[in-house]
Amino acid sequence: MSRTFAYLRVSTVDQTTDNQLHEIEAAGFAAQPRRIVAETISGSVAAKERKGFARLLDRLEDGDVLVVTKLDRLGRNAMDVASTVADLDRMGVRVHCLALGGVDLTSSTGKLTMGVINAVAEFERDLLIERTQAGLRRARAEGKAIGRPASLTTDERAEVERRLESGETVSALSKAFSTSRQTIMRVRDDRRAQAELA
Repeated sequence: MSRTFAYLRVSTVDQTTDNQLHEIEAAGFAAQPRRIVAETISGSVAAKERKGFARLLDRLEDGDVLVVTKLDRLGRNAMDVASTVADLDRMGVRVHCLALGGVDLTSSTGKLTMGVINAVAEFERDLLIERTQAGLRRARAEGKAIGRPASLTTDERAEVERRLESGETVSALSKAFSTSRQTIMRVRDDRRAQAELA
């Protein structure tokens, strides 16, 4: 006999999961209190990294039903949500999302829905990348500096190169110029690469 579990999540302590539970009950799903898992954690945290959700995974068995009010209760990242649903499907757990008409996300229709959601998410990511790259090209064309400012001036860089040549260590130079070891190593590696090209 299948058991019904409800997963309720809010992001901040001043929010409550009461409305989510009422929605689940109003949709006709009856989860016993011991099968209701509620937690307060950001949706940006992967589902498997949440304590409450991890406990839930330990309790779920083949044939069980997991109900959420919206997909974002499982996570904000479409890839994480898809991975979580796929893992639950492999366990034999059906996942119902009320915001998607109560569809079982592990069914054929649910998988199609998840595929569309993932495609839209990928499309939005691609658009964001395209807009970002277009903005960077425009900024470069206008002569604006892109990225973090250099941690060493041209004169300081030349001084670092000279001192590296005289045998000073990367650690000593990073302290002397109040910068990271990686910055000094980058100067050293750039100098070596230029020497090889010469």
